Order: sequence, then structure tokens, then C-alpha cells
Amino acid sequence: MNRPLVLLLVTGLAFGCNFPLGKLAVAAGVNPALWAAVICLGAGLAVGVAARLFETSGVVPGIYRYAAISAVISNVIPLALTFAAIPHIGSGLAAILVATSPVTTAILSMAFRVRPPSPLGLLGIAVGLAGAMTIIVARNAGFAADESSWLLLATLIPVFLGAGNVYRTVAWPKGAGPMRLGATINLAAVLPLLALAWAVGGLNLAPLATIPAIVAGQLVASTIMYLTFFRLQAMGGPTYLSQIGYVAAAVGVGVGVSFLGERYPPLVWAGIAVVAAGIGLTTLAQARAPRRA
Repeated sequence: MNRPLVLLLVTGLAFGCNFPLGKLAVAAGVNPALWAAVICLGAGLAVGVAARLFETSGVVPGIYRYAAISAVISNVIPLALTFAAIPHIGSGLAAILVATSPVTTAILSMAFRVRPPSPLGLLGIAVGLAGAMTIIVARNAGFAADESSWLLLATLIPVFLGAGNVYRTVAWPKGAGPMRLGATINLAAVLPLLALAWAVGGLNLAPLATIPAIVAGQLVASTIMYLTFFRLQAMGGPTYLSQIGYVAAAVGVGVGVSFLGERYPPLVWAGIAVVAAGIGLTTLAQARAPRRA
């Protein structure tokens, strides 16, 4: 599988499942940081096995430093913020906030000249952002003060995601395969997340035993996501990779409505249509860009 659009849709679909599954896990009493650690451990082990089978292994200088920094920026902080905020703002809105990460990614890509987007790509990002903002405004009319504070905290999620997208591209260790990087970064995130879980609520594993189907579903979704995530980054660069947030937003809202009883006004669905248009424009821009292996 090497077509950027296919990789984008598969990665975004799997990513979008994180939000409703995370909401269910936290509602069952699982510590959000512990849940994030479970995701990283399961996905890291599974992708590590795939890397052993399908990628050539060897010594890669700097891979562990790269993994540690990437894990904190891209996994530990965004996952902890996401799952902590979901009970207060809903899984759909959390997904939509992630959908704004293309903006921070594009800004940082241009600032550091790391595969910056073309004018058409920027147009697609702007259209997608307009859709995401439409959804946020429509969803949050009448927010209570305590919910607004959680929304403000959750706006840091796309900032860290954008920084991680750019860092992983500019610092990619020479000779490292995408699956090996995915496994190493996920495993590097486990201990910090466990430490965070212990600090904020303890390492109570009992709630996990009450939701085996949700745990299994989350591990499958995360494994699929990380099997394609770094391949997409290598091919599309940081800005195109960030479009998985748009796909995830639609998935998060759809699952929230279909299975979790979340309800949204018509303006939210109009915003999703605008987001889809933004994806189309950025995909067209990617198709016109020079091909990469």
C-alpha cells in the first residue's frame, strides 16, 4: 500500500476510533493516562513484530533519542490531553480539535522549511479549518464555564501534534524503517504515560478487565494506525500527514452520533462537508507534488 490518499484514509479512520473508544474507557473508570499507555504498549509490540518480519533491521544512530523526543511531543502530551478532556467536551469535539492540527503543522513547516505546503495545499488547509471552526462554534453554543476551561486546555492538542509532525520529518533517523520507528516511539511513550497515570490517579488495572472488547478494539485500531502512519509521513510529509485529523474528526463525530448518543445541530454536518472539501484540495495538491519513495 503506497498511495498517499489510501494511507491517509486508513490512518485517519483508525485514528478517529480512538476518540469514542477512549470515551467509553474513561467512562468505565480507566485512568486516561493509563489508557494511553495501554494503546502505546499494544501498538508498539504489534508494530514491532511487523517490523521484524517486513523490514531490514540494523543499527540506526540516534533512533532512541528520536523516539524519546517524539514520544513526549506526539504521544504522551496529546494522548493525555485528549483522554482527559473527552469526558468534559465529548469525543466528537476532541476529534475536531485534532482536525485543526494541519494549521499548526503548516505554520511550523513553513517556518522551518520542512516540506512546506503549496498554495493549493494551503487553500485546502484553510478550507478544512473553516469547516472545523464551523463545527466547534455550532457544537459549543451554551458551553458551561467548567467545560470551556477544558476546551481551552484541549486546544493545546493540535499545537503538540503539529510540532511532532514537523520534528519527526526533520529528525528522521537515516536508515530507519517506518514500522520500526512506529514501534520504538510507541514503546518509548509507555513509561512516561504510566508515571503520569500513577501521579494523577494511580495504576488501577481492574477497570480494564471489565471492558475487554473495548480494549481489543482499541488495540486493533491503534495497530492499524501505526502500521500506516509513518509510511504516510515518509511519502506525504508533515502537512499532508496532518490531514488524518480531518478524517478522524468525521469518524469521531459519526461514531459519537451512531453509538454514543451524541447529538449535533445541522451546522455541524455542514462543517463536516466543508472539511471534506478541504481534504479534497490538499489531496489534489499532494497529487501534483513531486513523488517520493
